[in-house]
Amino acid sequence: MALLKRSSTSASAGAEDGRMTLMEHVRELRNRLVKMILAMVVGTIVGFAFFDPIWTFMTGPYCRLPAAYKITGGTECSLVVHGVLDGFFINLKVAAIFGAIVSAPIWLYQIWAFVTPGLYQNERRYSLAFLGLAVPLFGAGAALAYFTLDKGLSLLLGFVPDNAIALIDVGDYLGFLVMMLVIFGISFLMPLLMVFLNVVGILRFKTVAKHQRMVVFLLFVFAAVATPSQDPFTMLALAMPMVLLFFVAEGVMYLRDRKRDEEEAARAKALEEELDGGAPAASDDW
Repeated sequence: MALLKRSSTSASAGAEDGRMTLMEHVRELRNRLVKMILAMVVGTIVGFAFFDPIWTFMTGPYCRLPAAYKITGGTECSLVVHGVLDGFFINLKVAAIFGAIVSAPIWLYQIWAFVTPGLYQNERRYSLAFLGLAVPLFGAGAALAYFTLDKGLSLLLGFVPDNAIALIDVGDYLGFLVMMLVIFGISFLMPLLMVFLNVVGILRFKTVAKHQRMVVFLLFVFAAVATPSQDPFTMLALAMPMVLLFFVAEGVMYLRDRKRDEEEAARAKALEEELDGGAPAASDDW
């Protein structure tokens, strides 16, 4: 009976201070997953309805290639479909990609709202700032990949012999495009991750500065390995912005660490003065 009373008391205390039980967490997760899926489904339906302009935009890098690299030549550009059902699945895949992108604000908010109650106030502020910077950085990386993709394709297709025709499959092109967008987008988040680790006290500026040359070298290696096209233009297009963002992140870390060291020194000095001022004077009554 005492155990039951203690359990009921702790449960009521958890309800009073806003904590949720396991089943309440499960129900909340289910509700947020349903909202995320519905948002993606609605976005996918919209993608089906506006497939033509979306597909025109996605094939833009290929259509910007010189006429010699395209099947039909001239101002038109065509890709190859091999199966009867490939056209439907391409429509479905493009619509799903569009739905995931359009519904990103909704499902990102649902993830953040589910995680936030378990964080402290300062952790919520940092996570919100991290999310607010991550979205435009990812978008900038994806945009850079989109506008430089034709240069990489042109360089790669330039190795095709003169008496051969490059029949690029629609699915292969779409997979290549999405992979490049995701790789560039995620790569632009690495400097932000450095700053985040510095904010939470895991990574210090001195550690990064000590291995600065090695980090820059590894960024070039990562760009060479991560880009599926393996051409030097695409590698440099990814590596140079990453190096620039790395130096920006390093500068932010330096400023934060200097401010943190000054605050710690001021607190230590204040504590020392307080201890010196509060020390009892020697008594002559003995």
